[in-house]
Amino acid sequence: MISYSLVNTYLHDSTCYTQGFLFYKGQLLESTGAPENIRYTRSLIGIVDLNTGKMNIKAEIDRNKYFGEGIAVLNGNIYQLTYTNQVGFIYDANTFQNKGQFGYINPEGWGLTTDGKELIMSDGSNALSFIDPVKMSVTKTVLVSDNGYAVDLLNELEYIKGYLYANIYTTSLIVKIDPQSGNVVGKLDINDLFVKSRKRYYSSAETNGIAYNPDTDKIYVTGKLWPCIYEISFPH
Repeated sequence: MISYSLVNTYLHDSTCYTQGFLFYKGQLLESTGAPENIRYTRSLIGIVDLNTGKMNIKAEIDRNKYFGEGIAVLNGNIYQLTYTNQVGFIYDANTFQNKGQFGYINPEGWGLTTDGKELIMSDGSNALSFIDPVKMSVTKTVLVSDNGYAVDLLNELEYIKGYLYANIYTTSLIVKIDPQSGNVVGKLDINDLFVKSRKRYYSSAETNGIAYNPDTDKIYVTGKLWPCIYEISFPH
């Protein structure tokens, strides 16, 4: 188990059902989903102000048609997954203008990140799909396992210094994955942060959201409907 320390606590909009979380050019981007049973939620992409926790909304998809999922930025584009439509959206990373759509064969879209060359997608199973950003086709699939056992429910993803970090849906675990072999090489249990969030806002849901700022070498985590974003420190 990887030990970590809590460095700072920031505000987070507790109406945001967090699905994607990343830094681009020093700004924290977040994407959200909109469960049918939580009517006030929206499927958004925006820039989060760490001073206030508020999102400067830049893009929105129709919650009656699509459920927004993970995002990644590569080659000046933001790529956004949707949950069950097998379609994603592409935006200009600087203007947030919609540039089109792409399809994928995975039955569901969950998390998305990039190693700087390809997009890396999770779909709720133990499979990670590596996607060519030009052809938008899968170049390889890596199966994630821990001591020979499949690790399912891979959710929001972040690529940090050669390793993939993934939230495990329904748990407070983050796994560190060797992207070549798919082997889990470390785990973080951030349940205490979930407990902190629940004490501040009882409707706080699953842990989901890992954002790495390469400019500052800082890591931030949050969850769906959490009132806080937490900066944590651990060897990485």
